[in-house]
Amino acid sequence: MYKSFVEQTGMKGHLTIHKVVNGEEELVYDDQNVITSGFGWTLAHLYGNVGSQTITDYQIDRFQLGVSGNAALQVSTTYELSGPLSSSEEYTTDGDSNLLAVSSDLYLTDENVEEQVFAKIPFSKVTKISDSSVRYTIFIDEDSCNNLTRDGSDASLSEIGLFIKNPRNKPTTESVLVAIRTFSNITKTSDFGLLFRWTISFG
Repeated sequence: MYKSFVEQTGMKGHLTIHKVVNGEEELVYDDQNVITSGFGWTLAHLYGNVGSQTITDYQIDRFQLGVSGNAALQVSTTYELSGPLSSSEEYTTDGDSNLLAVSSDLYLTDENVEEQVFAKIPFSKVTKISDSSVRYTIFIDEDSCNNLTRDGSDASLSEIGLFIKNPRNKPTTESVLVAIRTFSNITKTSDFGLLFRWTISFG
């Protein structure tokens, strides 16, 4: 039976989400994620020596949050979030936000890329926890992603994705979705922060 690249490598991921109030954490989500075919595509470019020659282009260094998470679309062939935040202002809604939002391209196909907004993952928040596992810690503080709206109505966070930086070494950074997870609606306000701990394991 044919196995996908992800199945062959035993690649998997796990995500927890905590609400943080006055430094106290409350677990609100704990589950496996979906590793996308974009991860296999990216590693094939790396190992096949047909992508970027710069190793930092293969780092998972950015993420997106979305407000239209659709579990039915959460499959390995997904290349983008259902409803990603669309501006830097949606990430950094208040002046003291800890997030750095950037605009760059999203790879969809070899002929199709689309400019979108991402938030960076500081290198200090990437931790090796074993020989085969890496944890990405993403903190959405009290001043970030607050009071979101869509079409004049309140909107809730319900999906998140991890992206590899620029595996084709394009002059304009062209990122690839490698892991995705939908979760129950969270209406973000300045009353609390959100802490995402996302572990990716190989083998």
